[in-house]
Amino acid sequence: MSDPAIATPAPHGMDAADTARRLKAIFIGSVGNLVEWYDFYAYTAFALYFAPKFFPSHDPVVQQLNAATLFAAGFIVRPIGGWLFGHIADRYGRRLSLTVSVLMMCFGSLIIALTPTYETIGFAAPVLLALARIIEGLSLGGEYGASATYLTEIAHPDHRGFYSSFQYVTLIGGQLTAILVLLLLQNVFLTHEQLVDWGWRIPFVIGAMLAVTAMFMRRNMHETEAFTAANKVKKQESSLRGLLKYPREVAIVVGLTAGGTAAFYTFTTYMQTFVKQTVGLTDIVTTYVIAGSLIFASILQPLYGLISDRIGRKPLLIFFGVAGTLLTVPILSALEQTKSPWAAFLLISGAWLFVAGYTSINAVVKAELFPTSIRATGVAVPYALTVSIFGGTAPAIALFFKQQGHEQWFYYYLSAVIFISLLVYSTMRDTKHESAMHRHE
Repeated sequence: MSDPAIATPAPHGMDAADTARRLKAIFIGSVGNLVEWYDFYAYTAFALYFAPKFFPSHDPVVQQLNAATLFAAGFIVRPIGGWLFGHIADRYGRRLSLTVSVLMMCFGSLIIALTPTYETIGFAAPVLLALARIIEGLSLGGEYGASATYLTEIAHPDHRGFYSSFQYVTLIGGQLTAILVLLLLQNVFLTHEQLVDWGWRIPFVIGAMLAVTAMFMRRNMHETEAFTAANKVKKQESSLRGLLKYPREVAIVVGLTAGGTAAFYTFTTYMQTFVKQTVGLTDIVTTYVIAGSLIFASILQPLYGLISDRIGRKPLLIFFGVAGTLLTVPILSALEQTKSPWAAFLLISGAWLFVAGYTSINAVVKAELFPTSIRATGVAVPYALTVSIFGGTAPAIALFFKQQGHEQWFYYYLSAVIFISLLVYSTMRDTKHESAMHRHE
């Protein structure tokens, strides 16, 4: 059912003005989301260069495992960030939550940029790095729920799948931007030695500056009409207490997220390390392969979002679940054996053909499960909890199996997690046709 707060017919001139307002709000919200994810993913893109500075070891796999463990640590606190910023978004507005979260990301990036190395301050170096990742994890924990809620609420009811898909366009775009910065530093501005010595700090300085810019842009965002309407009638209560009224919806968010988030972080963050260490490509070629696959993934998001507006959300989720269960092991096994960058690109892109069935619409599906008054918290908290268990740990689990000499075990682990989510997709309702978006209580 359409949201009455934004679906009322209006004269033609007002329709044009309303469309322009929606597009501007979606653009600002998306740009801020891109900046947040750029800051977060710069860590992964440059881990090959700064890991030796914080984790001294003669084994590069151990260095990357330590870096991946801290990457996972940033996810452990995401449920706390999801609750904190979800509460702010549901109580005080989506705009305030999004503005504060991007400011917090700025502080995390600055800490990484300025932290001395292990050689200079010893064990304090990885401790400060962990602190920065915790701050960034709190920020992202709130960013996802507030951003998904904002983009879904601000969109026209008939095009929610399309517009909300831009959350993952900008999410992937954040990682792509980090990789493009890496390409420029690798090929144009710095030598390999300079990147290892000090050049890895540059992307974090850039990220902090972009975060400040995004903060000022978000200060002028329009609040959603759905929140304004709900804020007039809802009773003030704890966001977590309100969330407990929707146990079925919370369980659905956990179930539908598990396989998707594990697949997403496998074919984004872990692929850089996998292609470099397992496939054996050079640093620069690895960067090109990952960048190309992310561009392809970004193109898929709005296309799949459009399809979901036509046929519903559930068919795309089932497509991801079936294809992911059956094809994950063959794709990763073939990728392990290839030495060709073109073959690596095609295999990773092939995986994105089904992973996009989840990434393109998962934000709108979660938002459509909850009424307005609890929506940001309902999207953020169970999602962040699930991502901290299955998403952020994916690179660390993969590297652990690799260190033990059983890298293929991870392929089967990923396939099994996707299958579990497939069971949820098969039994849940299609939120496009049975949405809670019209409920303001």
